[in-house]
Amino acid sequence: MNSLTIVAIAIVVLVAGYALYGRWLAKTWGIDPKAKTPAYTHEDGEDYIPTPKAVVFSHQFSSIAGAGPVTGPIIAAMFGWLPVLLWLLIGGIFFGAVQDFTALYASVKNEGKSMGVLIEKYIGKTGRKLFLLFSWLFTLLVIAAFTDMVAGTFNGFTVTGAKSSPNAAAASISMLFILGAVVFGLFTKYVKPNQKVEFVAGLVLLIVMLAVGIAFPLYFTKNTWIAVVMVYLFLASVMPMWLMMQPRDYLSTFLLVGMIIGAVLGVFVAHPAMNLPAFSGFNVGGKSLFPTLFITIACGAVSGFHSLVSSGTSSKTVSNEKDMLCVGYGSMMVESLLGVIALVVVGAAAVGGKMPEGTPFQIFSGNVAGFLTLLGIPKHVATCFMTMCVSALALTTLDAVARIGRMSFQELFSVDDMKNAKPWRKLLCNTYFSTIFTLACGFVLTKIGYQTIWPLFGSANQLLSALVLITLCVFLKVTGRSNKMLFPPMIIMLCVTFTA
Repeated sequence: MNSLTIVAIAIVVLVAGYALYGRWLAKTWGIDPKAKTPAYTHEDGEDYIPTPKAVVFSHQFSSIAGAGPVTGPIIAAMFGWLPVLLWLLIGGIFFGAVQDFTALYASVKNEGKSMGVLIEKYIGKTGRKLFLLFSWLFTLLVIAAFTDMVAGTFNGFTVTGAKSSPNAAAASISMLFILGAVVFGLFTKYVKPNQKVEFVAGLVLLIVMLAVGIAFPLYFTKNTWIAVVMVYLFLASVMPMWLMMQPRDYLSTFLLVGMIIGAVLGVFVAHPAMNLPAFSGFNVGGKSLFPTLFITIACGAVSGFHSLVSSGTSSKTVSNEKDMLCVGYGSMMVESLLGVIALVVVGAAAVGGKMPEGTPFQIFSGNVAGFLTLLGIPKHVATCFMTMCVSALALTTLDAVARIGRMSFQELFSVDDMKNAKPWRKLLCNTYFSTIFTLACGFVLTKIGYQTIWPLFGSANQLLSALVLITLCVFLKVTGRSNKMLFPPMIIMLCVTFTA
């Protein structure tokens, strides 16, 4: 089948899923536009901050759109493009988006509390402690895998020792992004521009950073970049949301959406054929379709990590309940589209029905850069841009997961009366100590390597999704809302996880 047809079908199906199923869920459970959200009732200038819908959407999408929607579909394409496409669409609409939206909804309705606290309220204290411990350990896997991935992408030298200009340029742009995000955060905080001015200012800043980064690449080794990323994660974890994470995610969304639009336009211009078979069999290379397909494709269809973002950070910044559908459900639809684009890219790059060589990121960035050249963009600029986008996918998830990991660690040891708590408990709940300890554990795991950690990450991620769906089912039942629509994804994810 032609790739253009696949992308067109995906866009229609995902838009219909949002307009019909997403809105039906919101109507069924009830949205109160006049209710004060936790961003107002608990406003503290740190985590609870009333934020415009576009900015919250940018944070949610940038945080959840990590390496998963690119890596998963490309690896799973060994079973053929049809099973991957079906799971991305069905899973995205009826599994992932439902989980993300419901987690955001439940948290907003419970004063912006995280999933661990919701479990304590609706299931019990033991469940909360076990979930928080599992969540914290899970964040260590993500920190390790994605840090290794980002540092590898930023590595300014090849195996032979030669300089790699696209990698070094992407690294330079990323560092400028961090500095630019702080400046942009101060600008929006104190100047308070309207959304149109904010959009134009962000776009201009993005273009400047891209131009400067490409002109002045940074050539450092992988180990150096691991250290730099760890320092950045520390700052992102302890600084106020408005100062770094939110503006960085807002600016990164320009990149990610631009990448998706560019890839879609490239497909429309090139409309390459899918050079992979529609179905390769139930067993490929000694791996069974079930459950391998559903563990490999995580973020593009359903991901437990998304619920941590929905309930850990996004719920504290939503300024109106009517924004929740766009933020929770809509961001997942865009991510599923990204997964479909990754599938189309690997299908176009395949030769004689065989998967192309290289890592999923290399396959994706190299071939989408080829699509962009068809639009008249110089090859070097397209390659640098795509390398930057690929690293941004992982880096924007990293800062969110580092903050969530710190918060999970704090919640694990916190008690209601922290003023009179024992000194050791106060130390463990200290923001700086919990952040340093979490990042130190993640740093140790980076020595294992991304490829070793990824299968464990996939299984843990889907188990997390199953646990979250159980919690959300209880929440909906206890609060008198219909929860039957959560039964199929909950049961299937439990079956997938236990089989794996």
